[in-house]
Amino acid sequence: MNHKPLAARLRPQNIDEYIGQQHLLGEGKPLRLMLDRGFVSSLILWGPPGVGKTSLAQLLASKAALPFRQISAINSGVKDMREIIEQAKSGGSILLFVDEIHRFSKSQQDALLGAVENGDIVLIGATTENPSFEVIPALLSRCAVYVLAAFSEQEMLQLLANALEKDMVLQAKNIALRETDALLYYSGGDARKLFNILDMLAESAHADAPLVIDNYLVENLIQQNSTRYDKSGEQHYDLISAFIKSLRGSDPNAALYWMARMLLGGEDPLFIARRMFIFAAEDIGNANPTALILANTCFDACHKIGYPECRIILSQTCIYLANSLKSNAAYTAIEAAFALAQKNENLNVPLHLRNAPTRLMKDLNYGKNYRYPHQFEGNFVVEEYLPEKISGTKIFTPGNNPRENEMAARLKHWWKDKYRY
Repeated sequence: MNHKPLAARLRPQNIDEYIGQQHLLGEGKPLRLMLDRGFVSSLILWGPPGVGKTSLAQLLASKAALPFRQISAINSGVKDMREIIEQAKSGGSILLFVDEIHRFSKSQQDALLGAVENGDIVLIGATTENPSFEVIPALLSRCAVYVLAAFSEQEMLQLLANALEKDMVLQAKNIALRETDALLYYSGGDARKLFNILDMLAESAHADAPLVIDNYLVENLIQQNSTRYDKSGEQHYDLISAFIKSLRGSDPNAALYWMARMLLGGEDPLFIARRMFIFAAEDIGNANPTALILANTCFDACHKIGYPECRIILSQTCIYLANSLKSNAAYTAIEAAFALAQKNENLNVPLHLRNAPTRLMKDLNYGKNYRYPHQFEGNFVVEEYLPEKISGTKIFTPGNNPRENEMAARLKHWWKDKYRY
């Protein structure tokens, strides 16, 4: 007998059945208030796959007492949206859930804008990508953005227990859960992955024999069903990890192979371009600042050209980044700066560094004795720019490459032994 997928069978019917996202759904939190009041405004749910975006949209729709329409940006176009908008204009407001809204083109998003603005459409968009990059500013300004988190290990175990306790299909299989490490590892905080694995395990079970789930069984099942697994995006994170590590390891051949695997599997080229953009700053940085410029150009070009032609631009950028000198000094510097700021977040700005736009501030010595570097030879003068408590703290450590060695020499010349360059 064919059954609906487990994820569909276990979709929560009310807020009490919904697991996770307590930062949004706990008492007094924004989406809980919407549910309690039965009033929903246009919003975008941003989070990784399988964290309950669709379920949450359906719960909001049921509480808002609005007609609910759901479309996917993958297979819907402007014509579909215009039909829904015309229906809303003639029959009253509609709550429209757009899954993967980041895949809508600018013209498709423009088609939604007027209807959202005048209230014909209450929009709930779901996206796995940063809406700042993927949603046009005019539409984004009319939507609140709520960030959903991947399920914690405790929440995944709760989802697992609920599935085994409540789903009639699984109950009929006489399942004994012996180990969960592999289930949690391969699910990666994604409830849909977890339910897909359980579905596959149930399908593989013999009719009358008990199904004992342990790590060995899960790992072997996933290896045997790797093709089916990939269609649901199961290797998404593994492939991008291999790609980035190949770039970091300066191996263009491996990086191109993993990139080709992703593109052939249907990965969004902009996702790859965005990760190279981040890589250029995180792993190359000031060893070769041109890398960031090229990665930015690659991202923009992929936006404008689209697939399949943009694969050539991705290839050029991939090869350049893999062959570039590497430095993670910018990344380690900002991490060190965050750690220092969190530990010393209440230190006052020294008086000589403060702005003094009013007479009172000047009387309080704001800005007093500040030395303007451009009035000194070489546009530099020794000055104290940190609070006294952390004076001399070295945050930025240049990498060992020609460009950053030059930076280190210049900093040592200016600051002598103050920062130990």
